[in-house]
Parts: sequence; C-alpha cells; structure tokens
Amino acid sequence: MTTPEENKKIVYQLNDIWQGDLEIVNELVAESYKNHNPIVPDAPPGPEGFKQNVTALLTAFPDLNWTLEDVIAEDDKVVFRAIGHGTHEGELMGIEPTGREVTLSGIVIFRIDDGRVVERWAQFDTTGMLSQLGVSTYPSELSRSS
Repeated sequence: MTTPEENKKIVYQLNDIWQGDLEIVNELVAESYKNHNPIVPDAPPGPEGFKQNVTALLTAFPDLNWTLEDVIAEDDKVVFRAIGHGTHEGELMGIEPTGREVTLSGIVIFRIDDGRVVERWAQFDTTGMLSQLGVSTYPSELSRSS
C-alpha cells in the first residue's frame, strides 16, 4: 500500500498527460480503472478508457493545460481542485471549434491502490465552459447522461 504522500506524487505524475505523455497512463492507471464522471457514463475501463477521455479533450483543446490546486491526500484517496485553460480548436461533444479561450474548473478524486489509479470521480463546471464557448443549451451528447 502506498502512503498518502506517494499517492499525491502519482497524481502529479499523471498530470503530465496534458503535455502529450499518454504512455504514462499505462504505468499509473490500473486495468480495473473505473471513471465515475457523469458526463461520460459509458467510458471504457482501464488505461485505454482514461486515454480516450484525455485524447478527446486534447483534440478539442490542443493547448489544454491543467493546474492542480489544493491537493489533499488521505489514506488511498487524493482530492484536488483543477483549473484548466485551453483554446477550443477541435470538435467537442458535437460543438464545432469556436477558437475561443476557455477556463474550466473542477474537483477530482482519485482512489489509488498499489501505486495505480483505480477510480476517478470528477465534477467540472461544464455549464460555465459551454457559456464561454457561446453555447446556450446542452449538446445532445450531454443530455443523454442526465
């Protein structure tokens, strides 16, 4: 079992994916990984599902960069507040590129077992992001998950 401080290091390492290092996912995300994000209820499990979600966001926001704030670890969980900045240059949930810069904030919880992420819960200000993109209603892809 890893310590809370070791778990925080794993989360910081995993943040390197936003610089395009998707291979680190294979080292840090367990095959049994489950994403509990209501926006992507059908996300596949394991490292491939994790990479799929990251790739979708990087396709929509190629310059997306996340800052991890208030990183707190206890037992097998790491919680942090994330602030992301990026430019909407690719399709996102059926929304064509707008070229607009977006700031997105949220709270993420990772559960780590034996040095690997096994679960993730996340809540992001999706409404705020859509507003910044000039979208007044939720895309149909999002309405399915509500």
